[in-house]
Amino acid sequence: MIDHRTSIIDHRTSKNMDKTLHFGIVGSGSWATALAKMLTDNQHKISWWVRSEKNRQHLMQRRHNLAHLTSVQFDTNLLQTSTDVTTVIKESDVILIGVPSAFLAESIGGLDPAIFNGKKILSAVKGLVPGKNILLNEYLHEQFSVPIEDYFAVLGPCHAEEVAAEKLSYLTFSGVDIVTASALATYFSTPYISTVVNHDIMGVQYAAVLKNIYAIGAGIAHGLDYGDNFLSVYIANAADEMAEFLRVFGAQDIVVGQHTGADPYTNRKTPNYAASVYLGDLLVTCYSLHSRNRSFGNMIGKGYSVRAAQLEMNMIAEGYNATKCIYEVNRQVCASMPLAENIYKILWENVSPEEGFAAIEGVMV
Repeated sequence: MIDHRTSIIDHRTSKNMDKTLHFGIVGSGSWATALAKMLTDNQHKISWWVRSEKNRQHLMQRRHNLAHLTSVQFDTNLLQTSTDVTTVIKESDVILIGVPSAFLAESIGGLDPAIFNGKKILSAVKGLVPGKNILLNEYLHEQFSVPIEDYFAVLGPCHAEEVAAEKLSYLTFSGVDIVTASALATYFSTPYISTVVNHDIMGVQYAAVLKNIYAIGAGIAHGLDYGDNFLSVYIANAADEMAEFLRVFGAQDIVVGQHTGADPYTNRKTPNYAASVYLGDLLVTCYSLHSRNRSFGNMIGKGYSVRAAQLEMNMIAEGYNATKCIYEVNRQVCASMPLAENIYKILWENVSPEEGFAAIEGVMV
C-alpha cells in the first residue's frame, strides 16, 4: 500500500506557486458556489463553467446563482463564465472540479485527453465514479494521464449553507505534494474559513465517500423514530467501521490520541483519525439538518421510495450511489462493514428499513 500518512504542514513556497494562480471551477451546485465565494471574497478572478446558458446569464446579470445559495452575491468583475467547459479549463491553472460524481463522465469524459496537461486539479467531489467504482484521481489518471502529484482534494466538514452565512468552518486540503497543497489552501483562507493540510489523499477521499453512506443511515434511523441514544452508538460504530476500511487503503494515523509531532509554525498537532476531515465530517454529516444525505435517508426511513425521495429533494445525495460503489469495492477489500452493507441492501435490494436496522442493531457494540 502507498503510505498516505498525514504530514506536518510545510509553509515554504512551492516553486510551482510563484505566480498568482487562476482557478477554473467546473460545476455550479451548492458546494461549487461556496468555493467560488471563498475565492472571490479573496479578490481572486475565476473562470466558471455553468452548464445552463439561462443560469449563466442570471449569474452575470443578477450577481447570484439562480438555483443554489441564492443569498451569495458575487462581484461579476471577478467572474469569467462560460457554458463551454473546454474554454474554462484552457484559461485556468487550477481546475476545481465540483460536479457530483454521477455526472463526472458526462461533464468531462469526452474532453481531449491532453486537456489537463500542466494543470493542477483540485477535487471537491465526494463520491466514487459509478460503474467504475474509482476515485476521481484514479479516473483522471485513467482517462487523462493526470499524475497523482498534480491532484489535490478539498474536503470539510463544511456545509455550503454555513459558508454562505459566513459561519466559521474548516477545510482540509490534501495532496502528496504537501507544499503545493499548503499554497492552494491560502487562496481559500478567509475570516470564516480555517484551512488544514495533510497528504492522506486516498484516506480523506474515501472518508468523504463513507461519511455520506453513514449519514443516509443516520437519516433512516431518524425516520424510523430511533432516538439520540441509538444514534450516538450508531455513529460511534460507523467511525470504527470507517477506520477499518481506511486502514486497508494505507491510512496510518488512525489511532485517536497518537500524533507524530507538531507543526513548527502553527504548533498544531499532526492530524489523526480524530481530525476534522475524518471524524468531524462524519459527525456533522450525520447530525446536521443541512446534510442532504441525512435528509434523503430520513425520507427513506419514513417510507418514501428511493425515486420519490430523489424527486422530492431535487438534489443529489452522493451517498446513494456510494453505497453500491463501496459494496462492490469491499468485495475485494473484505473489510467488516455491516452498517454500510445493510444500508446498501435497504437502498438497492429492497430490504425494508425496519429489517435493515434490526440487522444493524444486532452488530453494534
